[in-house]
Amino acid sequence: MSALSDTDEQYVAAPVAESTGRTPLVVKLLVASTFVVILNETTMVNAMPRLMSDFRIDERTSQWITTVFMLTMASVIPLTGWFLQRVSTRTAYAVAMTTFCAGTLIGALAPSFEVLLVARGVQACGTAVMMPLLMTTLMTVVPMADRGRVMGNVTMAISVAPALGPTVSGLLLEVGSWRLIFAVVLPLAALMGIAGFRKIPNIGEPQASAVSWLSVLLASGGFASLVFGLSKFGAGGWVTPVAFATTGALLVASFVAYQLRLQRVGTPLLDLRTLRIRTFAVAIVLMSAAFMAFFGAMVLLPLYLQNYRHLSTLWTGLLVMPGGLAMGLLGPQVGKVYDKHGSRLLVIPGAAILVLGLGLLSQIQLDTPYWEILVLHVSLMSGLAMVFTPVFTMGLGSLPQHLYSHGSSLLGTSQQVAGAAGMALLVAILKGRSTSLANGGASPAHAFVGGLQWALMAGTVFGLVVLGMAVLLPTRVDAPEGGSGH
Repeated sequence: MSALSDTDEQYVAAPVAESTGRTPLVVKLLVASTFVVILNETTMVNAMPRLMSDFRIDERTSQWITTVFMLTMASVIPLTGWFLQRVSTRTAYAVAMTTFCAGTLIGALAPSFEVLLVARGVQACGTAVMMPLLMTTLMTVVPMADRGRVMGNVTMAISVAPALGPTVSGLLLEVGSWRLIFAVVLPLAALMGIAGFRKIPNIGEPQASAVSWLSVLLASGGFASLVFGLSKFGAGGWVTPVAFATTGALLVASFVAYQLRLQRVGTPLLDLRTLRIRTFAVAIVLMSAAFMAFFGAMVLLPLYLQNYRHLSTLWTGLLVMPGGLAMGLLGPQVGKVYDKHGSRLLVIPGAAILVLGLGLLSQIQLDTPYWEILVLHVSLMSGLAMVFTPVFTMGLGSLPQHLYSHGSSLLGTSQQVAGAAGMALLVAILKGRSTSLANGGASPAHAFVGGLQWALMAGTVFGLVVLGMAVLLPTRVDAPEGGSGH
């Protein structure tokens, strides 16, 4: 496929409805690029001790290396729906990958921790655009009959990447400094960016529209404050988390009210008419509950393994990596089953496996065998694989084509907020129960495990919400009127 120039006004039309059995090149390139940027998201977790030593900072300060990434994602993702409609596919891709590469280069050369934080924020800006761009393009160019299979391949990439991140960074830190992480990612991202820009065509035509800067301020400030406040619950003290979470919630409420007004008299930054479509609304609630359970468990298990089973960060990463690999490898198979049989055959059993896995994990003890933890974690991730691919595909597939970018943006935003809320709630439950047991005379280790059990029970409740919403999903979604994928 020859490279297309934006100035030539050449655009690839939406696909025919028939199955081709092939994944379009544009989707393959976007999946590969997304894999690289998401791999980077989890690589810095293992580098915190090195950062503390090199920059002479404490542990609390070092955690900003992940916090700033999360806050930037929460600020930028709500803006991507408008951005992707405003510019061409190739322009959006070029902006995303150039921004990511710039952040990676700054990170590799960062002379201070403050500059490193700026680098992570710049990286996050590029990452925030890639996932909605991938999802929007997929829904536009892939025939409905093939979407499950292709979405399964996407699930494989976005599941394996964060699972490999801590392991890859752990290995790199064994042979070099934390700067090596950026130095390895940079050429990979640059090569993908160059190849993608040469080969990716423009999909559909941009729609010129004015940006509402008040919407930008409300969305960025609101979602960032809300996610930051939620992430600080359980970190000691209640004033700061409550203040930020409350401020964020008020700003988000103002943002929603303003978008509803703009839907009548202007152009909304995030079109909330997506939520009028029942299947998409059910998918949003289901995915939010799933992410609350997923992110909560993702934080709690490493705490247990490192602090009370005394595993290194590398061995912790190796123990949980099979779960991420299982989730990724199941993605394509789940997608094929979805294309053939629809959602309910996958989502309901997947939700049941999620509930069972979390329920059994809630019985964890200080001497639980590692193989048992491994099996339960793999089961948990397998259940999520059976949920994510069909629900993403069905939720976005229920929308008209002109709302794909807004639907992708809303799914990404809900993922950030739900993940932060899940982590906040489960960590708060863990700390509250642990404190109660410690005050009653339990040892620190037994108090922690008691709190962990309660937190994982709460995660099981999230799983039950997923199961309940799964029952409400239709088996299939018909193509909406007015175009492919509508």
